[in-house]
Amino acid sequence: MKNDTIKVGAGVLIIKDGKVLMTKRRGALGHGEFGTVGGHVEYGEHPIDTVKREAREELGIEIGNIKFLDCASVIKYGKHYIDLSFTADIISGEPKVLEPERIEGVGFYPLDDLPEPIFEYAKLTLEAYKSRKNYFETQD
Repeated sequence: MKNDTIKVGAGVLIIKDGKVLMTKRRGALGHGEFGTVGGHVEYGEHPIDTVKREAREELGIEIGNIKFLDCASVIKYGKHYIDLSFTADIISGEPKVLEPERIEGVGFYPLDDLPEPIFEYAKLTLEAYKSRKNYFETQD
């Protein structure tokens, strides 16, 4: 189903000891796929504050050393998103599922051996990290 509203999302790629923090998604968008931490940017909220909030709400972690990674215009899953991605470090806490209705599991995976299937937005974020490309456009 087509939705004429463009939404803004923000996500964060966290790599620790050479492994990527990924969540297995639960819910309508990307159900069963593996993604990074993130969510919708709320009205009046800065995207960096979005990823800090989502990391805290979803996994109970505090993040820092946040740096811009990429921007993508993605039309997929019947939606159009402008997605901003960042990299960050965990500054406190151990990742655990705090929103079981949205996240089925969480773990660290080797960058060269990631679980499948990968959520489209996470694919672009990982490509940006590997290639240093910072803008993408993709469509179904």
